[in-house]
Amino acid sequence: MAEQRWEQRDARGAPGDARDAAATRGGAVPDEEARAWEELVATARRTVSEGLVVGTSGNVSVRVGDMVLVTPSGVPYDQLTPDDVTAVDLDGRQVRGTLVPTSELPMHLAVYRTTDAHAVVHTHAVHATAVSTLVPELPVIHYMAGALGGPVRVAPYATYGTDELAENMLRALSGRSGCLLQNHGTVTHGTSLAQAYDRTAQLEWMCRLWLTASAVPGMTPSLLTREQLKEAGERLRGYGQRG
Repeated sequence: MAEQRWEQRDARGAPGDARDAAATRGGAVPDEEARAWEELVATARRTVSEGLVVGTSGNVSVRVGDMVLVTPSGVPYDQLTPDDVTAVDLDGRQVRGTLVPTSELPMHLAVYRTTDAHAVVHTHAVHATAVSTLVPELPVIHYMAGALGGPVRVAPYATYGTDELAENMLRALSGRSGCLLQNHGTVTHGTSLAQAYDRTAQLEWMCRLWLTASAVPGMTPSLLTREQLKEAGERLRGYGQRG
């Protein structure tokens, strides 16, 4: 969705107000939160540089204890500073900063309340969004769907920022770590920002792959069976370096 305009920054006061607000609520921003915020901003900027979002669309969050750090609404990511820390508790009450949190906050909080996720990435990736308008589930064109828990579902359309959208998303995410949002974009979650982002990138790549293969005149892409995908998913769980 298109976030609120950046003009709201003018109302937040002088630089450093976010840290002052944090101090008012219980002291300076701890190092762990500062590091998490730095990584969150870097991830948000990456969604732009790698073409997964345009402008201030999409949003990113990371959980630190019982608090969720989240990108603010309508703020260009390249203008975010350490003083712009924006965070809420799991009930959505703002506990850090003065910038308004993303309007997609209900979606992020729904993931944290129902899973063990520590990070959520939401984008408007063009190929994934295109696929979301065509099918109720991404055809299983590649085994990397196993890394997301199985065939990627499409959550029915609902207005951005609503509880209805969050509920639709949760149903599509059942047993999965990623889904498509009809006529909207993608949502993925993971144990870290790096994992959540990687899942988003993989999902966009699979959508691009299916669209490319489907566009060949007179040809129909071969798809994996459920058994093949299950076997790949089991192997992927042990993929990579231990530790």
